[in-house]
Amino acid sequence: MKKFGILGAGTWGTALANMLVNMGHEVTTWSPNVEEISNLNKTYKHKHLPTCELNRKIIFTSDLKETCEGADYVLFATPSIFVRSTAEKIKELVNPSQVLITVAKGVEPETLFTMSEIINDVLGHEYKVVSLSGPTHAEEVAIGLPTLIVAACEDEQVAIEVRDEISNDILRVYSNKDIKGAEIAGALKNIIALAGGMCDGLGFGDNAKAALITRGLSEIVKLGVAMGCKAETFYGLTGVGDIVVTATSKHSRNHNAGVLLAQGNNLEQTLEKIGMVVEGVNALKAAEQLAAKYNVELPIVNAVYAVVYKGANPTDVVNKLFLRKTKSE
Repeated sequence: MKKFGILGAGTWGTALANMLVNMGHEVTTWSPNVEEISNLNKTYKHKHLPTCELNRKIIFTSDLKETCEGADYVLFATPSIFVRSTAEKIKELVNPSQVLITVAKGVEPETLFTMSEIINDVLGHEYKVVSLSGPTHAEEVAIGLPTLIVAACEDEQVAIEVRDEISNDILRVYSNKDIKGAEIAGALKNIIALAGGMCDGLGFGDNAKAALITRGLSEIVKLGVAMGCKAETFYGLTGVGDIVVTATSKHSRNHNAGVLLAQGNNLEQTLEKIGMVVEGVNALKAAEQLAAKYNVELPIVNAVYAVVYKGANPTDVVNKLFLRKTKSE
């Protein structure tokens, strides 16, 4: 049995906590929201996981020291925009003997750091950081539906350690050394998921969505390779797998946000209706900066950016994509 400290009581952090406790691990889950923690301790129900009865052995707390102290693994499950501030908060509570795991998906604007790079930037490069990424809806993991995921770390032995520690009969984990590729894929697929939702919101069919996913993947691969990532990473679970599930599923906030945007809602209205963090919106600014930095053309990403941040009409944006100069695939 190992001790896991989970930073963040959102759907994914809570689903993982439930799964890990059911495996026999000790789990403490932290949130800065005292009211949220109180409610979880009283009901053992998460408002966004209504069909899941949480294991009452999960410890919910607003005490960071209680969460991090003595933990073998400290897991970052906050939205990507809070990873840096959360790492700052635990500076004096963790040490390099602990393995740090991030399940947040994003790239920090300005620095263009991935989540693992942010954690190392704040805490030091002596810390081993693993990224868990793949096609993983919290709603399905929480109720024990079969799921596959990747544990990625530059230190392959650490990736293997995490892989073997959390693999079970509902979660099959693979290891990968290309952590940067896994994190870039996980961040940018959310943008393609926004576009997938726009396809549905505009009433387009399966042909358009299949093309969008394929060409969107092509853009992500080009950028990832330019950044030094391995192309094959993007054709695995963290790339193809995650794009498919996020761009097509009713569980996907990014997909649902895309639908709302295509139906005429502005960004503020869309985020209010979703009621949770939409990571694709956060990733767009960083993606635009990365494209400029590495001189990679990302027409689909640019189109989504125009809709989200410039108020462009989705139909007009699609028409412009179709009228781009023809070329070989």
